[in-house]
Formats: sequence, structure tokens, C-alpha cells
Amino acid sequence: MTEKKRIAIFIDGGNFHHLAIKKLMTSELEFDFEQFVLFLAQEESIVDSWKRYYVGTVREKEGDEYSKQSMARQNKFFTNLKKESWVLRTSKLKTRIEKITVDERMQNYEKLKSIGLKEVIYERKREKGIDVMMATDLIVGAVEDVYDMAIVVSSDADLLPAIEWVRKSKNKQVMYVGFSMQNGNDTSKPLYSMIMNTDIQRVLVETDLRCFVKKMLL
Repeated sequence: MTEKKRIAIFIDGGNFHHLAIKKLMTSELEFDFEQFVLFLAQEESIVDSWKRYYVGTVREKEGDEYSKQSMARQNKFFTNLKKESWVLRTSKLKTRIEKITVDERMQNYEKLKSIGLKEVIYERKREKGIDVMMATDLIVGAVEDVYDMAIVVSSDADLLPAIEWVRKSKNKQVMYVGFSMQNGNDTSKPLYSMIMNTDIQRVLVETDLRCFVKKMLL
């Protein structure tokens, strides 16, 4: 009888949200992550404490009801993950103000200029340090010989040095999970460099994921 591989799971929550959850027009609370990782691991053995979810945390802004509701939803989601023995790796979302000048790089820029619009100023939230945490855990898990295969659900090229190191220095396998999905003009595509620098590649489409969206009671 062939011995089962030891599997470690690494999910970049922010990346997964934009590449898959939004395309499904659902939310993390309505997605069955436990069944999803069992699907990815197939018949192999997931190591205790090595289902890991990395994400920036939402902060409540005084007087902002939307931020209050967002934080409440995220806290409920975190509670659900912890019940299923997930390890959460979090960082604070950093807010920055960004400005875009209306010029020929934009579609219909002449029309925008004709109504007097010269620039667009908006607030953008960015995760800080998530890729570093994922890379560190990949390496630590390999050094401590925790896993035989790491399943990486992220299309962040910043992880490639860590992936290369655990494969070549510690002889660990890495599976890359990417997405090919579309919702209107918003398209997710797998990252070519991740495909070329991992041992196993799985590119999932909407029909692969739709079955993990929970049927919510009305």
C-alpha cells in the first residue's frame, strides 16, 4: 500500500477573493473551504495545523456602517475557519490615497475631459506582508519536514523564490492552484511563471468551484 503524501495548504485570501470569490458573485462566508481543500488534496493526508489562510484584516472606521459590517462578516468568517482547525495569518490592511490623471491612457478620456474631469482620487486598501508570511511558512515547513507537498492557492509571483528553494533544496513538491474565470469584463487567468516553476498545476474554472458555494437558507 502506497503511503499517503503529507499535504500543507497555503491560501492567499485576498488573491483568492479577487480571482475566484468575486467571479462566483458570492462571499467567503458562503464558500466551503473545508470541502475545497479536501478536493485539492484528493486522497492525500492534510497535516494538522497546516491548513493556513493568509489575509489582511478589515478595520472599523468610526461612523462608517459599511466598514463595521465588513469587520463583523470577516470576524464571523474567521470564527468558522478556526472551528475547522485552520491557522489564520493576518496583517492589517493599509489605506492609501491614489490619484489617476485623466489622459490618453484611459478609455474615453476625451469624453471625461469634456465634462471637466481632470483626475480621479480614490482610496485603496493594500495588504502588507502576506507574501512574506506565506513564503516564511513554506520554508519553515520544508526545513522542519512537515509536508511532502505544498498546495499554494495564490497567483503572487513574489512567492517564486520560496517555491524554488523548497523544491530544489528540500526536494518538496509544490502544487500551484490558479483560476481561469470571467465575470463580465473582469477576467482571472493563471500565472504563467507559477505554472512553469511548480511540480503540479491545477487551473480551476467556475464549474470546478460552484459546488463549494453553500446553499444558504432563506
